[in-house]
Amino acid sequence: MHPPLATPALPPSQPVFRDEVRALWALAWPILVGQLANIGMSVAAVAMSGHVSAQDLAGVSLGVSLWNIVIITLIGLLMSVNPTVAHHVGAQQLAQVPHVVRQALWKSLLLGLIATVVLQSTQLIFAWMTLEDHTRFVAQNFVLITSFGLPAYAAYRVLYGYSASINQTKPMMVVALLALALNVLLSWVLVFGHLGFAPIGGLGCAWATLVSVWFNLLGMLLWISRSAAHRSTYPFTHFEWPQRPMQVALFRLGLPIGLTFFAETSAFALIALLVARFGSAQVAAHQIALNFASLLFMVPMSLSVAVLTRVGQSLGAGDAQGARYRAWVGLGTAMVFATASALFTGVFGAQIAQFYTEDAAVLAVAIPLLFFAAVFQFSDSAQVVLSGAIRGYKVTRAPMLLHLTAFWLVSLPLGYVLGVAPDWAPWRPAAAMQATGFWIALVVALMVAALGLLVMLKVIADQRCADAASGVDGVLAADASGSASSPPQVH
Repeated sequence: MHPPLATPALPPSQPVFRDEVRALWALAWPILVGQLANIGMSVAAVAMSGHVSAQDLAGVSLGVSLWNIVIITLIGLLMSVNPTVAHHVGAQQLAQVPHVVRQALWKSLLLGLIATVVLQSTQLIFAWMTLEDHTRFVAQNFVLITSFGLPAYAAYRVLYGYSASINQTKPMMVVALLALALNVLLSWVLVFGHLGFAPIGGLGCAWATLVSVWFNLLGMLLWISRSAAHRSTYPFTHFEWPQRPMQVALFRLGLPIGLTFFAETSAFALIALLVARFGSAQVAAHQIALNFASLLFMVPMSLSVAVLTRVGQSLGAGDAQGARYRAWVGLGTAMVFATASALFTGVFGAQIAQFYTEDAAVLAVAIPLLFFAAVFQFSDSAQVVLSGAIRGYKVTRAPMLLHLTAFWLVSLPLGYVLGVAPDWAPWRPAAAMQATGFWIALVVALMVAALGLLVMLKVIADQRCADAASGVDGVLAADASGSASSPPQVH
C-alpha cells in the first residue's frame, strides 16, 4: 500500500518522531531495494569478471568507473524533476505534474544522446594509459557497448524521479529486481559460456548491462501506463514539444546537481585511473572496496531521495517547520545506519574481499582499503542525506561549490601526494602509499563535505522558518511550486 499524495501537517508532539521515521522508511525502503538491485549489476559484473582473470577484473573495473561517472552525472542533471514534482504535490497542484514530466523527458533525450557520445569518447583515455593489452581491450569495449543504453537510462531516471515524488516507490523496486535477475542470468551465460554460448569473459557483463538498462525503461513505462496510482498525474495523455520556460527552469535546477554528482563520482573514478599505474592488483583492490562501499551507500542514498520528497512536499504545502523537522529526522536515521554499516565493514573486511576474488595480491590490498570504507560511512551517509534535504529546498548551487571544493581541491591533490609521493611535494610520505593514500584523502574530503552541508542546511532551514513566521513563506511556496508569476526560486 502506497503513502497518499497529500502531505499531512506535523503537530509538535512526541509521537511525530515515530510517525515521521515510519513515513520516511515507507518511501525509502522500496527505493533502497531498487537501488541495491541497480548497484547489484555492478557488483555482479566485478565479481564475475574477477573469477575469470585479474585482467578481466581490472578492465571491467575501469569500464564501470567511467560508466558510473556518466550515469551518476545524468542522475544529477535529471534530478530537477524530483523537487519540482514534490512541490506541486505538496501544493496539491497535481495537474501541473504531467507537464513537468513531459518536459523532463525531452531533456532526458538530449542528455542521453550527449552522454552516449561522451562515454564512447572516453575509450581514448585507455589508449593513453599504461595497461596490459587484455585489460585495455575489455575496458574500451565495455564503455562502447554500454554507451548505447544511456538514452534509455536517462528517460528511466525521469520516470523514477516522477514516481518517487508522488510517493509511488514500489515500481522502481519491482522493475529493478527483475532487471537484476535478468542481468545476473545474462552475465552468467555470456561471461562463462553456458546454455550453448561461447564464453566472452568480462565483456559479457557489458552486454548484460545494456539489455538490463533498456528493460528498466520498458518496465517503468508499462507499470505507469497500468497503475491507478499514477492516473491523476499520468504524463502520456498527449504530445507536447519542448517549451523554453520549463526547459530553462529544469536545466537551472538540475545543472548544479549534475555537477555535484560529477565532482564526487569523477573523483572516485579518477582515483581508479591514477591507481592503474601501480598494476592490476591495486586497481582491482580499489574497485572491490569502492564497489562494496557503493553497495552500502545505497541505503543513505535512498533515504536522501525520500527526505528530498518529504521536504519538498512540506515546502509546497507552506509548512517550513515540517520541512526542517523532516530533514533532521532523515539525518538521524542515516546516522543509525552508518553506525551499523561501519561496524559490519570493519569486522568482516576479509570475508567481504574474498567474495570478490581469491587472488592473494588483490586481497592484501583490498582488506585494508575496506577499513577506510568503514571509517567514511558516517560522513558519506551524512553528506548524501543532507544534500537531499537541501535539494528539497531547491538550493543547488552552494552544495555544488562545496562538493567541488571537497573532492577536487582536497581529495584529489591530497590523494596524489599521499598515493604517488611526487618529488615536488614538500610534505610527501617517505614512500608512495598507492591506493591507501587516495583512500585517506577520500575520508578527509567526505568529512569536509558533510560538515559544510550540515551548516548549510541549518542556515537554510532556519531562514525559511523565519520567513514563514514573518509572512514571507507564502510567496516562497508559490514561487517554489511554479504557480507564481515569477520563475521558481533556484539558488
